[in-house]
Amino acid sequence: MQSDISGVLTGHSGQLTEEGPLGGVLKCHKESIVTQDPARVTPDSFGRNRGSGCVDISLHRRLLLPFTALATSMPPPQVRHISRCTITPRRNLEDPAPPKRCQLRIWDLTYLSIQYIQKGLLFYTPSSHKHPSNPIIHLLKQSLSQALVHFFPLAGRFKTHHSSSSSSSSSSSSPSSLYIYINCNGAGVEFIHAAADVAVSEILDPIDVPRIVESFFASNGAVNFDGHSIPLLAVQVTELVRWHLYRLLYQSLCCGWGFFLAFLQCVIARRGEEGSNCISNPPITQRWFGDIDPSLACLPFSKADEFIERFIAPVLRKRIFHFTPKSIARLKAKANEQCNSNEISSFQSLSALVWRSVIRARKLPPDQTTNCRLLIQNRSRLHPPLSPHYFGNCIQVVVASTTASQLLSHDLGGAAWLLHQAVTAHTDAAVRGTLEARVRAPYIFYLSKSDPWNLSIGSSPRFNMYGNDFGWGRPVAVRSGHANQTDGNVTS
Repeated sequence: MQSDISGVLTGHSGQLTEEGPLGGVLKCHKESIVTQDPARVTPDSFGRNRGSGCVDISLHRRLLLPFTALATSMPPPQVRHISRCTITPRRNLEDPAPPKRCQLRIWDLTYLSIQYIQKGLLFYTPSSHKHPSNPIIHLLKQSLSQALVHFFPLAGRFKTHHSSSSSSSSSSSSPSSLYIYINCNGAGVEFIHAAADVAVSEILDPIDVPRIVESFFASNGAVNFDGHSIPLLAVQVTELVRWHLYRLLYQSLCCGWGFFLAFLQCVIARRGEEGSNCISNPPITQRWFGDIDPSLACLPFSKADEFIERFIAPVLRKRIFHFTPKSIARLKAKANEQCNSNEISSFQSLSALVWRSVIRARKLPPDQTTNCRLLIQNRSRLHPPLSPHYFGNCIQVVVASTTASQLLSHDLGGAAWLLHQAVTAHTDAAVRGTLEARVRAPYIFYLSKSDPWNLSIGSSPRFNMYGNDFGWGRPVAVRSGHANQTDGNVTS
């Protein structure tokens, strides 16, 4: 299985260095990223050598570094919308009727103020497919409609119920609560067919990820709470010149790449099929509340303005690094050797490398506390575990903490061990304890709380992001949108 570790790191100008199994010392200057070992830079999937402007070792492991900076390039080309429509579930007579409502749980409520997740796949297509009446576009719409029968909550809209603990409606001092759920009314999802006068080389060749990529996603700036009035899911297919096409998707409610791939695989499975609408691994939409009374899954507010913020991120410069499996294996071996262990994972080793490199580049005061936050899924950590096909947010954050001087004075293994301890401490008891704590004191995650001395790493390298074929072959690249991009954020 081919997988990625693609980090979205936001840093300031400085130097990013780390010696060891990655081969050479990586340096990040104000305007370029170079490697002191050019022999390790290999051609990408199109057979091109990216050269000294970008460390591009392979498509197996990927790190994307954006930097907070003023934009210096020309405005991106315009994306033209060819058509847009609403896709509703295509239900057969024998399909069971979906539930009328799907209540949001504590974990869902936590992320109502963040922006829609934005994930995209880049495909190479023949010229015969570059046409407004492209049959693949029609088949995509059909299969999307069939897939929504199984992922029916995505075709609905959020709805809020207001309640008060006081029996007297005239009491202005009585506390209010908001109960938010999905009204499974089949209102549908958005499908956009677009085009842009951009060649794929203009997407993949530049040192910085070009800003045009942000235009391949609709509703930039929308937060999850906006699902009351706009679709919970949108698909945008953008055709590029020279027979290339960009297939993008964004959604709220769900958990990044895990859901993204499960949904795409369902769409692929339904492509062009008629008759039975059965799939091998349907999503489990029944809500899990643990030992918590579902009626306690609410927010102690009277209106959205009290807890929803509209975060506007600075202009970010983004760059991608690729690492071979051999380099990753050597990095893991080094981290384990340094702390006399065999328990540190590849992901923890690479995360430690990135954490130390960013903090070194930022030249923090020695006594400044720095945290590395890992977004971690809870399904397999619960006892009994939830199914991997459980639908909805099932994630929390674990934190490794130290000071800048301690992080940099110790070796790679020391940082990796801190991350390993944070992960292994995330047990069933820890998950349930956090859930109970959030019932007592509801927590809303805000993008504005990011800071330059911490690092946050989300998503997972375990998913086969290159294993989706909609009729154009395997994707040649993976990209994310501008949503949820903050200073110190890494998307893997």
